[in-house]
Amino acid sequence: MTDYRRGFESLRQELHEPALPVSGQLPDWLSGTLIRNGPAQFEVGDQDYNHWFDGHAMLHAFRVGEGAVAYRNRFVASKSRQEALEQGEIARSEFATDPCRSIFGRVMSLFTPAPTDNASINVARLDNAYVALTETPLPVRFDPETLETVGAVAFEDEVDVDTSTAHPHVEPDTGRLLSYAASFGRPSVYKILEGSSEERARTVMARLEVDRPRYMHSFGMTERYVVLSEWPLVVNPLDLLLRGEPFIENFEWQPERGTRFRVVRKRDGAEVATCHAEAAFGFHHVNAFERGEEVVCDVVTYPDASIIDDLYLDRLRSDAPTPGTGHLRRYRLPLAGGTATSTRQSDERLELPRIHEGRATGRPYQYVYGVGTQNVGDFTDQIVKLEVETGAAATWQEAGTYPGEPVFVPHPDGTDEDAGVLLSVVLDPTAEQSFLLVLDAASLEERARAPVPHAIPFGFHGQFFGGAGA
Repeated sequence: MTDYRRGFESLRQELHEPALPVSGQLPDWLSGTLIRNGPAQFEVGDQDYNHWFDGHAMLHAFRVGEGAVAYRNRFVASKSRQEALEQGEIARSEFATDPCRSIFGRVMSLFTPAPTDNASINVARLDNAYVALTETPLPVRFDPETLETVGAVAFEDEVDVDTSTAHPHVEPDTGRLLSYAASFGRPSVYKILEGSSEERARTVMARLEVDRPRYMHSFGMTERYVVLSEWPLVVNPLDLLLRGEPFIENFEWQPERGTRFRVVRKRDGAEVATCHAEAAFGFHHVNAFERGEEVVCDVVTYPDASIIDDLYLDRLRSDAPTPGTGHLRRYRLPLAGGTATSTRQSDERLELPRIHEGRATGRPYQYVYGVGTQNVGDFTDQIVKLEVETGAAATWQEAGTYPGEPVFVPHPDGTDEDAGVLLSVVLDPTAEQSFLLVLDAASLEERARAPVPHAIPFGFHGQFFGGAGA
């Protein structure tokens, strides 16, 4: 297979390459480690996982410094993975895959549920520990030097939640960590959690009761507010307990509900505005900021939630895959509440959006970077830089290659918002390899690349950590 579908094949090889070949010239100021996360094994025994989101998590670390790049990769030794390997079959229910159980097994699982800890979505630093994240509240700690799994993080608090976002926000000025979580029941409760990157105790900043909770992968944050974007993908909490279906298959698309935005003040947890807009769906918030008497909230959106169905592996491996990308939509949320207006900011397709986080988070900003789709039917085949106010786009593309999320690393002495580089892991299926690509963020000109000995499956998110080892 010599096309994008190579990115949905399993990688079982774990290796350490202390010096990758480098072409071009790495910036002399670039020093640290890019750690990326994503699924890498899509079957156990003769059973296949159903969805891209379900494969066993693997970490990939690229240590960059002094003109050199080192690489290592390692599976996250989650209980979900360990149990599956020991049993020779899928052991825990994932996002869209449920293990084959007897009727007795299904009944017993109601009393002894085992949520997945297959932390395949993102990575973060918490209390000076490095953790892999998924949408269950079970972050898995790993050693940034060896990528060896240390174990689940034991939070030192009494916070009880059933799901959690893999996209926490860090306030640039304070370092305070904000996260979204949900507890299912009667009623269900959305919870905004706050903590510190220096401690493992969380507190509940805000509680919002809801009868029919909605699926929310991420959330928005401004300097003073948190924004929950409730897309009309809705679940009856009892179905999660009784239907015996994989998590996401309990949710139903109900466009008549429209989209509801709930604006919560960070200072006291009060819900200060509720705004309504037309039905849409989104995975990833780009940024949000305050302007006059409104909150501006930018999200990569889709007309409906069928994008989730498009990301089942049988569809992605077919001859007619999804483009895997949406469009940047800007919502204007009046702080007095009421109707939210929105505009599509660009015709350029976009996903896995990243910004200059330290400078732009929660503030007016100029640029967003992401993967894009030039040739629909060819999955994500380019890197896109969008000017968010005008929609003007610049792109990087190389025929026959498929880039992943571009992570922005700022120049330490840069004054412009786009002063820095983008780091992307690019699949070259013809060469049966992936490579680390370093682009100038201002011009999208290539600075350097470093090929890896194997092809890396398409992943989700990564972070650049200054000084972390590989």
